This record gives sequence, structure tokens and C-alpha cells, in this order.
Amino acid sequence: MEEKRAYKPRKPGGGRKKRKPEYDAGKNLKEQMESAVTLYDSKMSLQAIADELGLNPIKVRKLLITAGVYESEVAGRVQDTFEEYRETQDYKTALILTADHLKLSKSSVTSYLPYEKGVYFPGTAPVKKISVGAERQRRYRAVKKLKKEPTEEHLWEVVFLYSGVRFKTYSGLPFTYEIRKGRSGQYTKELWIDRRENSKSLAWSSVLLALGNIKEVGAVVNGPKALGDIRGVTYIYGMFYRFGLIDVPAVVKDKMQESSDLRSKSADFECDILGFRKK
Repeated sequence: MEEKRAYKPRKPGGGRKKRKPEYDAGKNLKEQMESAVTLYDSKMSLQAIADELGLNPIKVRKLLITAGVYESEVAGRVQDTFEEYRETQDYKTALILTADHLKLSKSSVTSYLPYEKGVYFPGTAPVKKISVGAERQRRYRAVKKLKKEPTEEHLWEVVFLYSGVRFKTYSGLPFTYEIRKGRSGQYTKELWIDRRENSKSLAWSSVLLALGNIKEVGAVVNGPKALGDIRGVTYIYGMFYRFGLIDVPAVVKDKMQESSDLRSKSADFECDILGFRKK
């Protein structure tokens, strides 16, 4: 009978050797993404970038979405819908539900989502370094937290994350705001409202005063003045509606949301800069 060999413990790091130890999928993906962003910034089309990098246009678009530089109406709808389902479902289920909800194929939904593996940025990374989807997820979570606990700290987090995002006033006029840094290099708690060619400041104390006048989170507030006689309240009203802190009368909802033409577009109508339509 053959004698058994003595057990020899495996050394750490042992096991089957990689056929291509130099291959790093994450590194390759990151390099492809950086190359695609550089070419996209030079105003090249997706097809031209694909030809240059030896990729297909769909992968190029996905790389640009992961980098956070490509946006479209369809991409935004897909990512928003997927993230809502992802809050309570696993990845595969959220994918199927999103495809069913938007009347798209699963592969089409996947093409509009950022890569899950290979390129990661921490939750505290600057907005410029994260994908559009990740940025929306940050906002979604911050708003959810604010509505549950409408504190100054939570409000500031949401206000900071929504800097540069378009809002609408009670009368439907679009505006954005930015938060600037002071001499110390730290952000000041002062919002600069951009309305066409003019900019005006909005004091943080005014925003807090309006927050204190909300009787119930999510309740209908008939107009800006109902939040108080506050300087800049017309802009605060639009912001609070977007943040979910208040609701608005039905007669003004259409004016304060995206135009009905945009909202009525079917999600399976895909007409992007690739230059083709889905039949």
C-alpha cells in the first residue's frame, strides 16, 4: 500500500499562477476611460472615439458615463430609475425592473449604467471624479436623510450637492446657484443665484429662516410668500420643492418641472449623438 505523504501547508499567496500576471482589468478600464474622456473633451463624436480606440460606440458611451462626462435624457432616466429600484433590490432584479418600467432591453439599460467594477472612487471624492449615476445617488440619499430629519446640517449637505443643478421658480423661470470659496479656501455659506446674465447672492440665514417656517415636510405650500417675507424666497421655494421639503399646488407643478414635451417622450425613443433611432 502506498505510503501517504505528510501534509505540507500551502504558502501564503500560493495556488495556480496567473497566465497573464501583468494583466490588470481595472487598470485597463481606467486607461480606456481616461483616453475616451480626453478625446470627448476635444469634441470628437462617439463613433470617432470608438474608431480611434478600437472599441464600439456603446462601450465608449459607457466609459464616458462612468467618468461622469456624458449626459443625455435617456441616460438620466435609466440611471434614476435603476437607483430607485436598487435601494430595495439586488443588482439583477433592479436591472430587470428598470428595463420593464422603461420598455427597454436589459442590454440597453446596462449600456446606460456606469461600470460596477474596475473604476472606484470613495464616497467623499470630489463630484468631478465620480460618475453621473454616483452623483445622483449621493443626492438621493442626502435628500432622503433631509426629509427624515430636516436639520441645518442635512440641508447644507443637500444644498452643496445640488450646486449647479437647474431649478425653477414658482413662475417657471429656470435658475441655478453656485457656492464659492472664500479667501481661506473654504466654501462660504452664501449661494450665488444665476438668472440669465445676472447673479445675486442668497444668504444662508434666509434659507434657514424659510426652513423654520415649514410646518410639515412634504405639505403643499401655496406660494413663496407662505414661507415668509424673506429676501430671495422665490428661489428658496423652488429649491425646497426640488428637495422634497414642500409640495406645490397642482396648477403650478407643470411650470416648476421639466416641460411636458420632455416628460412625455417615451424612454424607448433613443435618439442620441450616435445618430440612430431605436425602431
